Amino acid sequence: MSDGKRIPWVVGVSGASGTPYAAAVVRALLDAGEAVDLVVSRASRLTLLDETGIAFRDAHWQEDLRQWLARGADGKPGTFDVDITDVRHWAAGDLAAGPSSGSYPVKGMIVAPASTAAVAGIALGLSKDLLQRAASVTLKERRKLVVVVRETPLSGQTLKQMVALDEAGAVVLPASPAFYAGATHIQDLVDFVAGRVLDAAGVTHTLYRRWEGELGGGSRRS
Repeated sequence: MSDGKRIPWVVGVSGASGTPYAAAVVRALLDAGEAVDLVVSRASRLTLLDETGIAFRDAHWQEDLRQWLARGADGKPGTFDVDITDVRHWAAGDLAAGPSSGSYPVKGMIVAPASTAAVAGIALGLSKDLLQRAASVTLKERRKLVVVVRETPLSGQTLKQMVALDEAGAVVLPASPAFYAGATHIQDLVDFVAGRVLDAAGVTHTLYRRWEGELGGGSRRS
């Protein structure tokens, strides 16, 4: 926040598998006192339904978002208690939405998870929906854009598009969990990726144990 004016992070959720990553990123931003403008693509709603059983509906987005963010990466409902007061939702088809314009003030944008289709659309500047349009605006305004790619293996064409995003100023951040932080639960692995995303965005968090130059630290985690 600055002088009481709301300046959010835009979080775009594409259709790649990995909706727990998106939930962890949104929770961590809110925990850090950041405002969030949320864009959930049409394809991601199918993935969310498949991975969690939650149907994300524009008309009932607050109810659906609370249920989604409260869910642990292991599928257990009610794991987290989340206040979504500072979340604003924009429909994916609304190309007149705030984030579609460079004059709309935001701190930057995170696409998590990012499908290969989203990577291609952003790299090529297609702007076929609000997620892609907001990402293109973020790049042209020289704001921080973090693209959390969740796909394997990667084709040569996608690799070229990832290089194009890097050259355009985006941070290309594959959803690659690490194990040195002493993960003992699937949520730890998800939170490690979310933590690296927030690191790239410059947002303070305590989602994972940082490397301190001492071997065996992860195995001694209590």
